Amino acid sequence: MRIRPLLFALVLALPLAGCAAPEETPREAAAGPAGSATPFTINDGPDQQRIVPARVEAVAALVPPQIRATGKLTIGVGAAASGSPPLMFTATDNRTLIGSEPDIAVAVAGILGLEPVLENTSWESLFVGMDSGKYAVGASNITVTEERKRKYDFATYRLDNLAFAAKKGTTWKIAGPRDVAGRRVAVSSGTNQEKILVEWSTEAERLGLDPVDIRYYQNNQATYLALGSGQIDAYLGPNPTIAYHSAVTGETEVVGTHSGAGADLQGKIALTTKKGSGLVEALAAAVNELIRSGDYGTILARWNLANEATGTSEVNPPGLPIEGT
Repeated sequence: MRIRPLLFALVLALPLAGCAAPEETPREAAAGPAGSATPFTINDGPDQQRIVPARVEAVAALVPPQIRATGKLTIGVGAAASGSPPLMFTATDNRTLIGSEPDIAVAVAGILGLEPVLENTSWESLFVGMDSGKYAVGASNITVTEERKRKYDFATYRLDNLAFAAKKGTTWKIAGPRDVAGRRVAVSSGTNQEKILVEWSTEAERLGLDPVDIRYYQNNQATYLALGSGQIDAYLGPNPTIAYHSAVTGETEVVGTHSGAGADLQGKIALTTKKGSGLVEALAAAVNELIRSGDYGTILARWNLANEATGTSEVNPPGLPIEGT
């Protein structure tokens, strides 16, 4: 089991109740920023020893009978080939799905008294799979949006923040549309960050500036290669993955952050299920049980996501507005 140093300074929170956090003995790790003696480490081996809470009867009773009868919770995770550490990626065996998203989903399944079945898929196929019933739940850093609420139900479990990555040492900072006008910025297709970047490009044009030159790449590796070679100026993506890459490689840095739901609303990440499936209340209750027990905080701290914690799980809260509304 290999432990990957993340080079972040972080004191891991002790579990308040429930199952204990996995014991992870790191190899010699580099110190954190500014010479901190407390490095943060990531266990990227296949033996994750995840937190799997015991079934909570009152919460399990909320599971729809047709799902309860199967005894399983099928979970789509959009890690695809390259993944997005520390959210979702494959372990050193190139097969086992690991990260904060699988950890939360597995813990939720435990509380529901169901066997978790993690399925690795692409972002696009994740939603197709939920539509067809192949996946009962999507756990893949999915932001609540008003558009998505037309087809899906959401149980929130983390705040959603985005970040712009640029090459290390740049003095460029990004706070709004003026800062990206005329710039080459990469973003993943079909994501809420693409929607925000398109809106910023439109706003830049309205201000009499050049539009954003939006670029698309097939995976994170290709995106960072383009950034390193100067083919693009920045990359807009989820804050956790941007911060992770910056810390691990030292080649990039965060030059701006933004709420995943736009300027006027805090974005929220949610477990996602097909609208009307009847599962969303059970998912929210399970997340709230994780928060109550302290297991939730332990899972987020394990992946350096404590600063994106939420105090309660909400069902279908306000999401990223539909364009033009």
